[in-house]
Amino acid sequence: MTYALKDFGSYTVGGRLLHVTEGTPRKVQFTRSVSFTVDPRGHFAVEHAYVQYFVPQDRRPGPPVVLVHGGGMSGSCWETTPDGRPGWLHLLLTLGYEVHVIDNVERGRAGFAPGLWDGDPFLRSLEEAWSLFRIGPADGFPTRTPFPGQLFPVDQFETFAQSFVPRWLGTTPLQSAALLSVLDRTGPALVICHSQGAEVTFDALAAAPDLFDGIIAVEPSSLPEDTQSLSGRPVVICAGDFLDTDPDWQARAQGWEQFAQNAKSTRYLDASAFTPGNSHMMMMDANNAEVLNGALNALATIRV
Repeated sequence: MTYALKDFGSYTVGGRLLHVTEGTPRKVQFTRSVSFTVDPRGHFAVEHAYVQYFVPQDRRPGPPVVLVHGGGMSGSCWETTPDGRPGWLHLLLTLGYEVHVIDNVERGRAGFAPGLWDGDPFLRSLEEAWSLFRIGPADGFPTRTPFPGQLFPVDQFETFAQSFVPRWLGTTPLQSAALLSVLDRTGPALVICHSQGAEVTFDALAAAPDLFDGIIAVEPSSLPEDTQSLSGRPVVICAGDFLDTDPDWQARAQGWEQFAQNAKSTRYLDASAFTPGNSHMMMMDANNAEVLNGALNALATIRV
């Protein structure tokens, strides 16, 4: 896969300066030969997001795309698949889209400040991801035996787990504010979000609908309470396969379908719209290009 870039780079958005006035300086041995006195007091930059952007040489007209990762993940989930195939970032660039990839507050290259948020961070285990992301039955984890027809690259499951990052559960408002800061910079954009990133995205949409050209939500963990908050913006909801293996996923799928039925500007693409076998990580599955193209085409039909 080849494409030429006109520009690429990175920036940070949002956040604040935290002024810490308490604490005692202490001497710390940073390397075998260098020690330094660390003062926990002072001003610290916190709660910002890191964004990497890419502008193709043959940029198509229209709004850019902003990619919003899900819980326990960072923007790297859009770059490549665990088995080394092009991720949605590269597929979008070959289609001519300008793309901005977020590492949201407390994730990835945005970094985090210990003790800043309530509670301890969670790091997802391989066992949890195996079941939650519908890779296979729980008793199939020890032998890495997936559901029949599974399209996720199971032989690279450990590689996938190396992309997991700690997450806090109370930072969604901060992440929505950071997303709005990105959109203030880019102008109205097509936002593609995954799982927990949908809650971040729809909360931001309710605050500033004019900054959204449309939304593609991949298995959203949360939807707006009512369709009016969409403000007529086109939305495509994508759902994977094996949802009948877990009652919680069945309930979510019923909610997605019902929401789409109630919202004129929304399309619901269930497993029947794609090659059978998708996991929760649809952007990484063997048919990831098919899913992306299907979602973009469905979005186009709403606009007509």
